[in-house]
Amino acid sequence: MKQPKAFTPGLAIISTFMAFSVLATPPPLVSDDPHEETHDESQPLLGISDGHVRSDPSAPLMEHDAAVAGIISDAPFAKVTKNLAEAGRGERLSPNSTTDVWALGNYAYTGTFNSPCGGDPEAGIWIWDVRNKTNPERVGIIQSPTGSRTNDVRVASMGSGDILVHSNESCAGGPGGYEIYNVDDPSNPVHLASVQTDDVNLFLRDNFGFTDFGVHNLWLFTQGAKDYVAATVESEIGNFQIFDITDPTNPTLVGFWGAEQLHLPDITDWVNLSDFGVILDADAYLFSGFGASQNRFLHDVTITADGTRAYLANWDAGLVLLDISDPANPQVVSVALDPANGSLDGEVNSHSVWPSEDGTIVVEGEEDFSAWEATIAPGNVTFGNGNPIPGVIAATSTGDAFEASQTGNAGFITASSVEVTSGPLTDSVFGANEFSGNNFPLGAGSYSGNFVWIGQACNGDPILNPLGAGDIAVVRRGACTFSEKSVNASNAGAGAIVVTNNNSNSTPWSGLRIWNYSDPANPILASIFDTECSASTAPGGNCDARGTYSSHNVLVETSDGRVKAYISWYSDGVVVLDVTNPYDPVEVARYHRAGTEFEAENGGIQDIWGIYKVPNEPWIYASDRNGGLYILKEYGSGSAKNGRD
Repeated sequence: MKQPKAFTPGLAIISTFMAFSVLATPPPLVSDDPHEETHDESQPLLGISDGHVRSDPSAPLMEHDAAVAGIISDAPFAKVTKNLAEAGRGERLSPNSTTDVWALGNYAYTGTFNSPCGGDPEAGIWIWDVRNKTNPERVGIIQSPTGSRTNDVRVASMGSGDILVHSNESCAGGPGGYEIYNVDDPSNPVHLASVQTDDVNLFLRDNFGFTDFGVHNLWLFTQGAKDYVAATVESEIGNFQIFDITDPTNPTLVGFWGAEQLHLPDITDWVNLSDFGVILDADAYLFSGFGASQNRFLHDVTITADGTRAYLANWDAGLVLLDISDPANPQVVSVALDPANGSLDGEVNSHSVWPSEDGTIVVEGEEDFSAWEATIAPGNVTFGNGNPIPGVIAATSTGDAFEASQTGNAGFITASSVEVTSGPLTDSVFGANEFSGNNFPLGAGSYSGNFVWIGQACNGDPILNPLGAGDIAVVRRGACTFSEKSVNASNAGAGAIVVTNNNSNSTPWSGLRIWNYSDPANPILASIFDTECSASTAPGGNCDARGTYSSHNVLVETSDGRVKAYISWYSDGVVVLDVTNPYDPVEVARYHRAGTEFEAENGGIQDIWGIYKVPNEPWIYASDRNGGLYILKEYGSGSAKNGRD
């Protein structure tokens, strides 16, 4: 489905940037914010001022994974293949474990998510020989550094040979930054350098230990005789960092840019800025975006073939076009931003981007995990310290049901469910997630008792219904900490607690924005595109309750006068749009499979993360988080043929 929208031109700002070299490797140091009750305390955080926390960029996906882990879906077992056919598989059956995919020549490369974390022999970059498209063969693994994961991988032919870079994100105390390899012989990668990435601001490094940050995404590019890598660094200042890797054994940071420069364009020296008031002002801006996820940090970047223009998917700062003709001095060309018309729910969440060959059409993907709130329980929620009883958090629908039937129900809770075995709500089963940081974990066990609705349970709130000793208190989220609710429920006699979400308005997932960049300084929002499930506000029908229906990655190819966008769309599979007319995007192909047979083959439901298209050929590489590498073949109009023809 598509909706043409209009756009109000954004800012055009020019700033000056400083260059400096890669630092040595001091130990990483990050800060925890004790006032944030909804983060996973096992994940590294970044924050300066009170209440500002930047968590792992992949944390929302992990939360969704946790929230749907116990759901048994009643979605139809449809198998839909439209003009795309599976040619071959590179099998890796490991739930939620495969990340991005990239290819060069006869080899494809896939990354690794949190599980298993770096140090496991199966964690890292999997190398696939894809000369036989029907039977790709794994020929090696570039192992992750111990304690880190490899979210992103890029490979390109550069002046020094075929160069592979992969990102490092700490998942068990390991390093951030990225690694550089020579893969002239992909079966025998040669390690060239480990690069630490730090905050560019010296004051933050010296006073807050803002060093050794993770890298979420990378891009390799060339200008003349110089080779570069652009890194999305999970720092506070200067998220977009450009490194000269002409000598890949000696990478040097030569330039940077960050969305803080949109807010404070008069600051010309972000490296030496030491006025903490100004830094806090920048920090406040970086955390004051739109909707549920309000940061303005860079997520991903695509750079043109000539290496002179960088398109930054800068989350709630929007889509930023930089002139990087001088990599040490990036210049803002335009900002494309339309919160009102650019998505179905007012979010921005600029996540992925790719321009057409001539740059007149740009496709931007939004990523949004604040969806189906009434149905899906929140995940990775911290109970905090001092709570005296075990508990779970459940979706809004759970609270609505118990608020309408406040007493007389009995049953049990587990780490993933609230189940009613007697009373007016008999046979009701609600999805839930056990709190982390819980002093009384349920683990694999359960807690049985009478369910009693007691209201919000903050200090001073009345307990709406009396609790018997050991009952299960059901309370609404909001107005105070989870621990405060737990203490008050316990004092009233409860032996366990169910906290229910308080957002009764479920929102949809997210789709694509297609921009008219005929005038790069004044981009126009031409249309948005959503699938049936990304536009839905609740599971059901064709939309699996366990599924993830946000768009993820996108690439664009121009061929035979047509402009096509290839999108990895998680549980919607691989979607291909014709965006030749950006005001009228048309879906022309999709690869989507479901059902018990497919899930057994795939190691879980379809969950396509990465996408790579072999230029000017019909071959598409897609990475499934549960199943590994898929090689697809694109056909013309009409039904898809057997991919092995």
